[in-house]
Amino acid sequence: MRSVYSMARDILLQIKDLRTSFRVEGQFFAAVDGVDLEIYKNEVFALVGESGCGKSAMALSITRLHNMNYTRCEGEVLFNGSNILAMTPSELNKLRGGQIGMIFQDPLTAMNPLNRVGAQIEETLTYHTKLNREEKKNRALALLEQVGMVDPALTYNQFPHELSGGMRQRAMIAMAIAAEPGLVIADEPTTALDVTIQAQILDLLRELRANTEGSMILITHDLGVVAEMADRVAVMYAGQIVETAPVEELFANPLHPYTRSLLHSMPSTITEEARLHTIQGIVPSLKNLPRTGCRFAGRVPWHPASLHEENPTFHEVTPGHFVLCSCYKTFTLGG
Repeated sequence: MRSVYSMARDILLQIKDLRTSFRVEGQFFAAVDGVDLEIYKNEVFALVGESGCGKSAMALSITRLHNMNYTRCEGEVLFNGSNILAMTPSELNKLRGGQIGMIFQDPLTAMNPLNRVGAQIEETLTYHTKLNREEKKNRALALLEQVGMVDPALTYNQFPHELSGGMRQRAMIAMAIAAEPGLVIADEPTTALDVTIQAQILDLLRELRANTEGSMILITHDLGVVAEMADRVAVMYAGQIVETAPVEELFANPLHPYTRSLLHSMPSTITEEARLHTIQGIVPSLKNLPRTGCRFAGRVPWHPASLHEENPTFHEVTPGHFVLCSCYKTFTLGG
């Protein structure tokens, strides 16, 4: 998906024909199926879609954190021109935490329950910097202060289970940015947090973005978060990218039936009479996923099958705005 819009910008991460397949009953089924994306330097790129669409599977593919006994990754993931999928274990160790940071959606399970918070932040610094012991401690304390801990010295000596959900997420963010990576992947960073803490975490991420020149991939199903945070957004459904655009363009002119369905499923405060749109059905399981035609067709049965492409391709409707399948031209919300 190249255009004049993309050619004029510096590419940090380029994903080419990525296929991530999981073994189910002896067979491999693709959860990420032929994805092409470009992430530019100094931008927030949002990836949205329902649970089960393949968002987290793609994030773990970028950092090669899948259990390769049950997973197969094919294609190319080029970070600053180097293919992550072809890297050796030692090259990956330098990349993870150093050049790419990861904010997991559940910090309680992602953090080591037996190590204190300060030690876990310092572990990243040990691998990716040449700081001495005192410098690492001072850096860890500064990071805890930066992410808004009320008492950084106390948090430094605490274990993850002693922290609240919001504090654990802040500690996870401190670990992710410790070595000042060029790319941070935030996988559902506000999941399971109450709305007040969600707002604080988003404010923190926004502040961090403003103070650095790094890029961020923000994975979420919350379109409100996307509207607040992102520069560009890709909509993912059933393992495929179905639409990508600058965030203002996507919200002003959503085209793919899935994107339009998602946006119309959000509660509206404009009018009390507005009826909440619901999307029929659910995301198909890996084994039952249709591998030909428009994969969203089964959830919009009122839209004639003849109006979907047999082999969907991307259409650039405006610079930087791509949509998969020409069915967007005739689709109307219904059901």
